[in-house]
Amino acid sequence: MLSVWALQRSSTGICRLRCLHTSAITSAAQVASSSKTTTPAECAPPKWTPDSLRTGVIARKRGMIAMWNDQGARFPVTVLQLENCQVTANIRTIRRDHTEYHAVQVAASDRPVKTTTRQMLGHFRRAGVPPKRIVKEFPVTPDAHVPVGTTLSAIHFVPGQYVDVIANSIGKGFQGGMKRWGFHGLAASHGVSISHRSSGSAGNSQDPGRVWPGKKMAGRMGNKRVTTQNLAVVRVDSALDLIFVRGNIPGVDNAQVLIRDAKKKMNALSSHNQAKGLYEKVLPKGVDDLPFPAGTAELAKTLPPVIEAPAYRRSPFTPPE
Repeated sequence: MLSVWALQRSSTGICRLRCLHTSAITSAAQVASSSKTTTPAECAPPKWTPDSLRTGVIARKRGMIAMWNDQGARFPVTVLQLENCQVTANIRTIRRDHTEYHAVQVAASDRPVKTTTRQMLGHFRRAGVPPKRIVKEFPVTPDAHVPVGTTLSAIHFVPGQYVDVIANSIGKGFQGGMKRWGFHGLAASHGVSISHRSSGSAGNSQDPGRVWPGKKMAGRMGNKRVTTQNLAVVRVDSALDLIFVRGNIPGVDNAQVLIRDAKKKMNALSSHNQAKGLYEKVLPKGVDDLPFPAGTAELAKTLPPVIEAPAYRRSPFTPPE
């Protein structure tokens, strides 16, 4: 079961997103193999709803480029690339409070067999995928499980939607209070003796006679898990598995990052009573549906290799097709 997107081709030759609509595609082999009669409701593919929580993907941060919108305004874009991102497991557990936890385990970036532990080799062998360098799991709703071994494509995200990117920030080493926390510093005038960038008093003398827990002081900065929220997807290249995200994200180049649907822009709105069932209150304008339960490599073959949002155009630094 796949999803088909309606696209329109611009004068530059790049297909731009016009509207998204989910439709059922049944192959001839599936029809021939099915012996019993099925109803249209049983043949219908799973459809995305505002209450659905899809899996995320693992990608590499390749760098940044510049793009221009239809008004000629320049903005930065971060290029993320998927490296053979595949599903390795579907997780379902029962918590102590008798609630169910559902997740999809995803692995990416192939690695040699000789550098992989035997435990992980057995895990990947059961999933039918080659050894991977990084394995992560994404919480999903019960209807968003993906078959094990499925190869995820950049088409999993629709140009125009918003995503959250999770990565480790660049380590800055030991830094003072001004750089680490944005402190104002002391006065740069007479009477301040070599303390212009000092953090000032850290305690309150005898009462309480100690430093409060959580006090912002000098220390190691960076190298922490950081989530950058509500970044717009401006272009998707399924041929090279590239996702062009507007803005900057944490981490160094070639670092592994996690990409998921924006919670505050999309999924969090669905919990509001007025937003349930109203797609226009959850998805951005111009996006009517999302590939569900995931955008696969098979779906990418049925679509043009490059798709971009209507409000953006290609960078002049991108070579012509």
